[in-house]
Amino acid sequence: MIKVALIGAGKMGISHLSILGAHPDVDLVGACDTSKMITDFLSRYGKFNCFTDYQKMVDETKPDAVFVAVPTKFHYPVIKYLLEKKINVFAEKPFCLNAEQGLELIALAGKQQVVNQVGYHNKFIGTFSEVRKIVNSGALGEIYHFVGEAYGPVVIKAKSETWRSDPSEGGGCLLDYASHVIDLINDLLAPVNSVKGSLLKSIFSKNVEDAVYALLELSNGVSGVLSVNWSDETYRKMSTTVTIVGTKGKIVSDANELRVFLKDANSLKGYSKGWNVKYITDLTEPVDFYLRGEEYSAQVDYFVKAVAGKVPNSINTFQSAWYTDNAIELIKKSSK
Repeated sequence: MIKVALIGAGKMGISHLSILGAHPDVDLVGACDTSKMITDFLSRYGKFNCFTDYQKMVDETKPDAVFVAVPTKFHYPVIKYLLEKKINVFAEKPFCLNAEQGLELIALAGKQQVVNQVGYHNKFIGTFSEVRKIVNSGALGEIYHFVGEAYGPVVIKAKSETWRSDPSEGGGCLLDYASHVIDLINDLLAPVNSVKGSLLKSIFSKNVEDAVYALLELSNGVSGVLSVNWSDETYRKMSTTVTIVGTKGKIVSDANELRVFLKDANSLKGYSKGWNVKYITDLTEPVDFYLRGEEYSAQVDYFVKAVAGKVPNSINTFQSAWYTDNAIELIKKSSK
């Protein structure tokens, strides 16, 4: 059994607690949050100790791994503390508020030889996993263009200030939602290494952007478009789509449906010439505990297996998350 603790019992923290509590290989030893109301509730109904001081929790419970789900501005000091104690770390996204901090944590994680993962769950969605396989197969020919999109009704009117409206807390469409799309592009194609132009638009928010539009160039020379708007009420919920175009084919995929067009017959096993359609139900691996979507349990399960040495620590590492942080900084600089 792997002893696991959690720091930050907000929305994602509670989600992680639920999944960890049901995991057959996890001994949930502690949870920490600065809100006494939350810790009192968890103490009453949970089978683990609760704390308001994460350092005290670590000292008393001695976990093998810790999930960090605090606001992004606290990631650097909390993660650094855990790494210095050689504790395996799963951190929520985005990784850090600036790329320089991320580089320091990457180096420290390597020095301490601990498992590290960041919560970009799209990599564990069946349709996007299949996109990665198709891209790597070469069936699309030479890839020359991509579009990464996400739209939804997160901020659809002016409202009171929350963490989403505070850039120092990790708020804003770029950090909160566009980061998911950027990370997916980095993984499916290649890391972003330059931004040719970008617009950060405020629609209803005063202090942060509600939409992000950018022209990106990747390290392999492929260029494309990023378009994310969390103030689009024509969508029931946030929806992410990637389009990848090559000389021999095209992919259009979201979290539910994968459409693949191939110019040549027999270029890819299981696919025919012309349009092919596959659905998430055909491509999703089963999980032991379902909450919000298989991908949330799948990412936790992968981290636990990596800590146990059963799988390589190669998905959503601090290094891959840093590429996303770096792209975010490039987009910010380009917009000024």
